[in-house]
Amino acid sequence: MNKKPFPQQVNEYHGKVRDVYYLDNELLVMIASDRISAFDVILPNPIPFKGQVLNQIAAYMLKATVDICPNWLLSTPAPNVAIGKKCEPFKIEMVVRGNLVGHAWRTYQSGARTLCGVTLAEGLNENDYFPTPIITPSTKASEGHDEDISEDAIIEQGLASAEDWDILKKYTFALFERGKEIAAKQGLILVDTKYEFGKIGDTIYLMDEIHTPDSSRYFYAEGFEARQAKKEKQKQLSKEFVREWLIENNFMGKDGQTVPAMSPEWIDTISKRYIELYEKVIGTPFKPEPKTEEETYDLICEELKKLNN
Repeated sequence: MNKKPFPQQVNEYHGKVRDVYYLDNELLVMIASDRISAFDVILPNPIPFKGQVLNQIAAYMLKATVDICPNWLLSTPAPNVAIGKKCEPFKIEMVVRGNLVGHAWRTYQSGARTLCGVTLAEGLNENDYFPTPIITPSTKASEGHDEDISEDAIIEQGLASAEDWDILKKYTFALFERGKEIAAKQGLILVDTKYEFGKIGDTIYLMDEIHTPDSSRYFYAEGFEARQAKKEKQKQLSKEFVREWLIENNFMGKDGQTVPAMSPEWIDTISKRYIELYEKVIGTPFKPEPKTEEETYDLICEELKKLNN
C-alpha cells in the first residue's frame, strides 16, 4: 500500500488480502485491502469497502472477546487499518465448525468420514449441526494451499506443544461460543470460522481477524429449520457465494483452470453482500469512509507516534 516505509519499519509482507508492516518496536501495522481471494487465489478485481468491512468487524469482535483471551490489537487509526502487538505465530489455523458445510461437506459428500482426525457420524445432511462443535485445523501455508492436519500430527510435527494445544483448543471453543452468542442476538447462526494465534514470551495471543465474512460463515436463523427439513439451500452471509460462483464457472484453484472475468455488476453485488454482513453482524448502519493512500499513511504515522510516547 505505502510507497514509503513507516517509521521504524523493518520488514513487510503482502498476503492474499492483508498487507503487514513489521516495526522494530515489536508492533505491526496490518492493512486490510479490498482484494478478495478464494481457493487460495487472489481474484482479479478489488471489492469496494471490503477492507473497511473486514477491519471494523474484526476490531468489534476482538473487543467483544478480550475477556476470553488476550489479543494483539492496540488501535484502528484508519477504517481499514489495525495496529497491534507482533506475535510469533503458530503455523496452524484453528478452524472450528458447528455445522456440516463448505469444505467439511465436500469431504463428507466424497464418502470420507474422518476430517483432521475427527470422526464424522453417518447420515448427516448438508448444513446439519454437529452434536458438538469440532475443530478441524489446517497448516498455515505461506504460499499455495493450506492443508488439513490432525491434532496428533500438530503435536508430532512440533507445530504446538501438547500444553499449548490444550490452551488453543480451550480458547477456540470459548471464542466460537461467544461468536455464536453475538450472532444469535442479530438473528444469525455462526456456522464455522477460523482463528489464528501467536505467542509473546509464554503468553498466547489471538491474532489477525475474527468473525468476519472472510474467516467465517453465517446463516440466517429465521427459517433455518424449515429450510433444513425441506433440504433447501440455507440463506447465508459469507464468502461462500463467491466460491460457489467460481465453482459454477469451472474454477477451484486447480492447475490449468482460469479465473472467470468479474463484471462490474458482480463486483458491486459482492461489495453489497459484505456491507450487508457488516450491518447484520454489528447491528449498525455501515458508514463508508474512503481514504486516499496518503491520508491512510498519515493517520498510521500519527498513531504510531502516540503509541511510542
